[in-house]
Formats: sequence, C-alpha cells, structure tokens
Amino acid sequence: MRPARNRSLKSVLTPLAGIIAGSLLATLGTVSPAYATISGPSATNTATTVTYQFTYTGAPEHARTYIDTDRSAATGFAQNGVGADYLLENGSLYRHNGGGWSWTSVGAVTYSATGGVARWTVNRADLAETATPNDADLVFQVESPLETSAKYTHVYSGSSGSGQVNYVASNDNFANPERGFYHHTGDCDKNDFSAATLQGYRSSQGISLVMCVFYLAEYKNSAIGQSALDQLQQQLTTVRAAGLKMILRFAYTTSTAGDDAPLSRVHAHLDQLAPYLSSNNDVIAVMQAGFVGAWGEWYYTQNFGNAGVISATDWANRKAVVDKLLSVLPTDRMIQVRTPKLKRTMYSTSPVAAGQAYNGTTLSRVGHHNDCFLASPDDFGTYENTSVEYPYLQAETTYLAMGGETCASNPPRSDCPTAVSELGQFHWSYLNVDYEPTVLNAWSSGGCMADVTRRLGYRFTLQTGTFPATATRGGGLPVTINLRNDGFATPYNPRPAELVLRNTATGAIQRLALSTDPRRWTAGSTTTISQTLTVPTSLPTGTYTLLLNLPDPQLSNRPEYSVRFANQNTWEAATGMNSLLRTVTIS
Repeated sequence: MRPARNRSLKSVLTPLAGIIAGSLLATLGTVSPAYATISGPSATNTATTVTYQFTYTGAPEHARTYIDTDRSAATGFAQNGVGADYLLENGSLYRHNGGGWSWTSVGAVTYSATGGVARWTVNRADLAETATPNDADLVFQVESPLETSAKYTHVYSGSSGSGQVNYVASNDNFANPERGFYHHTGDCDKNDFSAATLQGYRSSQGISLVMCVFYLAEYKNSAIGQSALDQLQQQLTTVRAAGLKMILRFAYTTSTAGDDAPLSRVHAHLDQLAPYLSSNNDVIAVMQAGFVGAWGEWYYTQNFGNAGVISATDWANRKAVVDKLLSVLPTDRMIQVRTPKLKRTMYSTSPVAAGQAYNGTTLSRVGHHNDCFLASPDDFGTYENTSVEYPYLQAETTYLAMGGETCASNPPRSDCPTAVSELGQFHWSYLNVDYEPTVLNAWSSGGCMADVTRRLGYRFTLQTGTFPATATRGGGLPVTINLRNDGFATPYNPRPAELVLRNTATGAIQRLALSTDPRRWTAGSTTTISQTLTVPTSLPTGTYTLLLNLPDPQLSNRPEYSVRFANQNTWEAATGMNSLLRTVTIS
C-alpha cells in the first residue's frame, strides 16, 4: 500500500493568469481553516513507544504525521521545513525511499481519530530509534481540505524509571475563565448581549468576562417586573452560550441625587432575584454589592447616608444589604464592596487570614473593587488612609476577588510603573478594557499593556514534571508537577485539579483527583504538586497520555471554562485539558 499523494494548493491550480490564481488561493485560504484547522499538537514517549496527536476540525479523509528522525531537512521528504524519514497516514507507517513521494510500508500502527483528535502510538524500534533519547522534528497534516502545521520538535524523555519533562513557557495572550480585561458595553437591563459579539471577545481578544450593571430604576416603589427578570435571565443565558462569565451589579440610579430604594425594597428585590442568582451562579464570576447609591457605588444615596455623612443607623442598613446579598447568593461566590472602609467598618479591621480563606464565612466572601484606580493620590476617595488601608488590602486580596476600572488620567501615578506595581500589590483579577481610554492608551505607549493583559488574574505555567514510565492496576502512580503563577492574583472561585489518564488506543479517560487547591497557588511563586495516586483496579491495561485538568466544577463539559496553562504545545482546545507531554503504560 502506498500513502495518498498530498496535494498542496499549488498542485490544484492550473497555470492561469496570476490574478485568477490569486483569487482561487484566497478563496481556498478562507475555506480550509474553517474545516480542517490543526491545533494542540503533542508528542510523548515511553521507553519503547512514541505517541503523536493533534486536534482538527471537520472530517478529513487523511491524517498524517511527518517524522524527521535525523532532524535534517536535507534528507527525506521535504515538508514545511523538515525532511521526513517516516510518514504516518491514518493507521499505517511508511519509510521514505528518497527522491520525492516514494515510500515503503513498514506496517500498521495503533491509530484513532475520534472526537476531532488524531492519535498514533508507534514502536520506537519501527522508527529505527532505540530507547536512548533521540529527538525528532514533526509536521502534522490533514486532507482534505489540506491543512499543514508548523514544525514541532519532540524532545524525548528518559528511557526508564521516572522521566522528567521540561516545559516551555509561552508569552501568548489567551482567554482564561474569571480573569483578565472585561468589556462593559452599556446598561444590561436594556441592551441585549450578542452571543456572536461575546464569542468574538473570547476568540480575537482573549477576553472571558463582561460587566452587567442591571438598573432597576422603575421598580424603586414596586416589585421587579417579570419582563425585567426575563431580561436578566436572557443576558445570563447568552453569556453562558458564548463561553464567558459575568461580573454582576444591580443599581437604581445613575444620578448623583442618589435616588435609590430603601432597605426594605432592596431586601424584597433580593428575594425575587435569589432563584436567578442560584440557578445561574455558574456564569456569575463575582457580584458587586451595588443597589446603594448612584451606579450602585455607595456614595451618593438618599437612603443609606449621603456623600460620606453616614450615621450608625446608615451603617447598620448598609451592612444589612450586604448580609442579605450574601444570604441569597450561593456560598461559593464572592461579592465586592467599593472601598476598604466599607468592609473594615461593617465587619472587621483585620484582613482575612490564610486559615479563614474560602471557608464560606462573611469575611472570606467579601472582596473589593476600585472603580477609580490611579485617578488621584486616594483614587478619588477609594482610600481614606493609605498607610492603613494599603497593607490591609494587600493582605485581603491574597484570598479575595479584586477588580475594577480606571477613571481619569493622572500621570505619573496612572502610568506604567505605578500601575503594574499596584495591580500586583493588590492582586487584581480583572479590569475594564473600555474605560478610561487615556489611561489605557498610556499603558500601551508606555510599554506595559501586554504585560498587564497577560498577568491580570492568574497565569499558570508548567515548569517540570516527573512521572513513571509504567504503573500497575491497584498500585501507586507517583507524580510531581512544578508550576509557577506569573499572574497578579489567584483564582477566586472553587476549581478542582485532576490528573487525567487518556487511553491512546480508545480515547477513554480516567480522572484522578489531585489534593491541591489552585486558589492557593500564590501569585509570583512556584507550587509543587507531589502526590502518589492510586491506579484503579478497573482501569484497562494499555498506554495512557497524562493530562492536567482544571475544569469548572459546574461546567465541566465546557472546555472553554477550563484553565489553560501558559506553555507551548500543551493546550488542547477541544478537551480543555493541558497535555503533560508524557505517557504511562498501565499493566
């Protein structure tokens, strides 16, 4: 058997005039990626086998891997910068004979192409390569339509015992759940979200968050109308369909007259909103306290102590709003208050400690937002005494959600050096990309915007991993994974970590829980996961690819809600998992 002849775009064009050829190339170029895009390439090995895989779209007839074992482009079949000595096409392995498209069959290999993932497992001896590490250059391809990957280098791990994998970091900007820049596009109670627009934010801008300020102006003296509740549900449904999450706030007015609603009305409205918050908390990243004052920012208000003149009764009423909100919002979600003084006055002047974090109590659920970041020495009244509130906020936000927006240019404070310093100091997870443009433009011209974009929230990078080549059913599977968090913050919502074993022949997966909490993978530091897992006795024998998975506990079937690590050649968009570039043989 001979492999099918691959066809480049040049080979399907007749020698027509250049303008016609260019037109056809443009047409084919727009069609091909839509149906045959290659992503998530990986190559792993044991002492005796190698496993290659990638994800693709559509239903191509052929899937290929070109293997340059001597890493010389001058020998073998020329393909995208490599000289392929071997070719995998579907379930067959071929050796190059020299002189163009000329191959000899070596034999059948283990191959699968299910769920948009092509995967091969090949004996290293069949590639004329022994257990001694021998790196290879690879090119992946599908046809038709024809799509060819860039060169990928497989760095072999050791031949026996526990092999260490060294991972390569990536500087790419990409979407990750519950972090990063967000878009704020208008009044959420009136302007419908567009699923296509939201999906575009994610795919083209790496944005996974939108702000929803939902105004209840017409209901200050009545129950919330059903049409408004339906609108809220529609907005949440659209956000979920698009694969994003929402920062949610309710308010009654945009006027500095502060014409909001009294406490009794706020409580009644929260009772109405409770089932919507409960059933949609999977796509609520965080909720801001809102309700009180202009824009829900707790300053200009007719019912809760206006413009900083706040009586003891006003403080009690303010606390009653937060307490009620905490009671109706599911306990695995945080709320945020507008200034450090609010939490310090209503609850405690001591910051939440490590032992209190994430335990479901009030102190562990009330975070912070700053909507005038860097605008003045006190951020337009956000701070009352920075010598006290800065260390307080720095400690608090180690374990609590922090975000907001800029609101006025104030150089040099609003320029890059202070911006990056305070984003890190106060562990910012999210920031408005739409406001304030003068400040954000200064970050672009000042050279820090790319850094801020990557580092808002968490940014996990795999460094090294050590895994056994073999394990037995019912026995131990020792793993050690070293990772670094180069972000400003950590995740603030619950998220499990799993080691996933995926059978290279069948694609079946086995999930093993890791005893670690990503919320405690501290910003700016390295974390080591070292654990011996038990291989289930029911697990079929075979070779398994190892993957690290941080899924959303409520949206585990949605890969866009899983955490992507900032490494090269590890992310699988189709599964939402991170390949550890290693296989283990279970006996």
